[in-house]
Parts: sequence; structure tokens; C-alpha cells
Amino acid sequence: MMDWLREHPQVRTIRVAAADLNGIARGKRIPARFAEKIVTEGTRFPFSVMNLDIWGEDIEDSPLVFESGDVDGVLLPTERGFMPMPWLDAPTGLLPIWMFHQDGRPYDGDPRQALAAVVARYKARGLTPVVATELEFFLIDDSGKQLRVPPSPRSGKRRTGGEILSLRALDAFDRFFSALYDACEAMDIPADTAISEAGPGQFEINMMHQPDALKAADDAWLFKMLVKGLARNHGFAASFMAKPYEEWSGNGMHTHFSILDAQGRNIFNDGSPDGAPALRHAVAGCLQALTGSTLVFAPHENSFDRLVPDAHAPTGIGWAYENRTAALRIPASGPAARRIEHRVAGGDVNPYLMLAAILGAALIGIEDRIEPPPPIVGNAYALDLPQLPTTWDGALNAFAGSPVVRRIFSQELVDNFVMTKRQELHYMAELSPEEQTEIYLDTV
Repeated sequence: MMDWLREHPQVRTIRVAAADLNGIARGKRIPARFAEKIVTEGTRFPFSVMNLDIWGEDIEDSPLVFESGDVDGVLLPTERGFMPMPWLDAPTGLLPIWMFHQDGRPYDGDPRQALAAVVARYKARGLTPVVATELEFFLIDDSGKQLRVPPSPRSGKRRTGGEILSLRALDAFDRFFSALYDACEAMDIPADTAISEAGPGQFEINMMHQPDALKAADDAWLFKMLVKGLARNHGFAASFMAKPYEEWSGNGMHTHFSILDAQGRNIFNDGSPDGAPALRHAVAGCLQALTGSTLVFAPHENSFDRLVPDAHAPTGIGWAYENRTAALRIPASGPAARRIEHRVAGGDVNPYLMLAAILGAALIGIEDRIEPPPPIVGNAYALDLPQLPTTWDGALNAFAGSPVVRRIFSQELVDNFVMTKRQELHYMAELSPEEQTEIYLDTV
């Protein structure tokens, strides 16, 4: 890892950062000359830092704080190693880290460790998930009282509406996107296609499929950090908030995944148009877990403004072939590329928890050989389907009481997440929608 710093002698400071339960980077700034100690020995945070609330405050009834003496965990570098932080003025290195106990055991309350545990269960069965995410975000002028699309740096004009798949909308922010792709390459984030989406100033960038779920989650987490930081350099904000504009569709983070066996064969493919039994089992596992795991896919008050009928986000629990109104979609593809698209998560999620919930649920379906209901046909919003929880409180209670969730996540992580969200729900109820937007816009 130190080779990167030797190759970049202009880097004078580094950041070490881990993702807390909300996906917020928590870490330290360190002079680069002390980096070797961090690489070899790690650093220390209190365990409680991994489940702070959205404001960065301690959870009031958490046993991790006063009851335990607010003891430290050990944070060690992930396999990712150093990378640049292109949104900062001074050359800086970022070192992602994750949390362990003093004796070397992974800390169950760390969301990256939660995903690693799910991936380990796949590996024990000789299976490898192949994952790609699609990230939607808005570019926003937040300098006034009302959020607006920023003026184009090229023309000085503002878009007044959504322009789906508009090259003109993309080219209006060409300098930003050119800088973003350069930064992704420098950070080894596999950013692929960019498109203009349905909202004003809304865009989507897809990541390439990769047989490493931890790296896919890293990429999504780092990409969100990069986009928000780089946008400020260009004079506007970027937000992955689920629903920044009441009148427009919100931001999603769709996940495509397939599963390879030990010989590298896609277990969802049996050569038939409908896919193999393993595909149906994985679909059934994901459907079974949707109610309990909605809190992972919609973790904030604002998240539920996105999950409403006829707004390009699923509300019913169902699956379909080539149908974007369904919660789970089987895209049209050649047999070898047979995969599932999970469409529930908002852009405001923690990518580690999101992928752990999706892949963990799919594996339960495969292990238990669960059969799904028949695939739906037509508009899912118009069908009599079981519904996702419609409120933050309802999703919180479903998560807390779900036996399926406890097959995916450790009891400690479940308890920590529930305490975190109950505290946020309590204090968020005292704020106006404008005050909530101010909190969520840059944070998530």
C-alpha cells in the first residue's frame, strides 16, 4: 500500500475513513509521513462511531457509549488501499478502513463487515455474486431558498424540466462529467454509461458488472463521495437524496446481480427463456425479505416520498420479466447474462447494507428452494399486490421484527440500526420539510 504514496510524493496528508450505518464517512486526517504506522497498525475509533445518527450524534440509549465506557475498536485498511481525492485542492490520499475487535475479530456492527459475512456464505457454497449498481443523482443549485437546477456552464441557461436520455442535457454539464470520469479512473471506480434522467438536472451513471460484491459496494460509496465533492468544485451541489423535488421522480440505486458457480457458470441460466430454478429461488428470497428489509432500502424520512405509486419507484411486492414497474425485474438478455434487477433502493442508502440485504435474501431463497408467485404482467401499480411499508416507522418496526433480517444481519447490527433510526425518527419529527431537506441534501 505504501507504494502508492511513494509514487505520489506530492501527497502531504491522508484521510482514513470508514462507512457508518448511514453510509457517512467517519475518519481522520493524518500527515502522510505517519501513513506507514496506519497501514501496519491501523487506527482506533470508539465502536459507537459506527452507529451515530444522521447529525453525527451518539445514540442516547446505545450500550456502546456510557454503558461500555465508549471503548475503541481497531480499524485496519481494506484491500482497496490508497487512492486520490480529486475533489480536494491539495493532493490527498484516501485510505478506506473497516473495524475489528482488539483480538482481530470483525466487528459485527460495521456495515462493510456485514456484507463480507454474506459474501463468505456464498464462498462457502462455491458461489460468487456478480454485481453492478446504477446510481441516480441530481445536480442542484441550493444557493437560494428554493432548490433549482444549476445553470449550464456552457450556455448559462437552466433546464425547466426532465429530459430523458437527452444528449443536450449531458453536454450542458460536459466539464463536470469529463472531470468526473477522469476522477473515477484515478480512483478505480468502473463508471460506465451516463444518461440524463427524468428530473431536471437528474442523471444516472452505471457501474460495470464485477465478481466482487465488496468492491462494488466500495465503488458506490466512494462514487457518492466523489460526485458530491466534485460538484461543489464546479459551483453547485450534487445529491443522492431520495426525493429532493416533490413534483419529480426521486433518486434510485438499482442493483443488477447474477451468481457464478465454482466453474464460472451463471446459475441463473439453464438456456431457457425463463431462466433456471436458481433464478426463481433467488427472486423468491428477495421478495420474502422485502418487507423486513425496506428500512435498508429506504432508511430516511424523505425516502418514503419516493416510494409512491406512478413515480418510477416500486410500491408493490412482485417480480416480472422486462417490466420496470415491478420491484424485481428480469431484464431481457442473452441466457449467459441472465440476471435480476432489484429496483427498490433509493440513492440515499448505505451501499454495504443494501448489497448485504439483497444478496443475503437471494441466498436464503436458494438455500431454502423457495418458489415465487407467478411473475406479474402489466402495470404493477394497478395490481392487487402486497405493498412495501409506506412509512418510516412502519419500515422500522418491520425490520426490527423480521426473522429473515436476522438471517442476513447480526443481532448487534440489527439492534444498532434500530436504535439509530428510532432516534432519528424522534428528532426528525420536530423539523419542517425544508429543514429535513437541508440535512439530507449533502449528507446522504
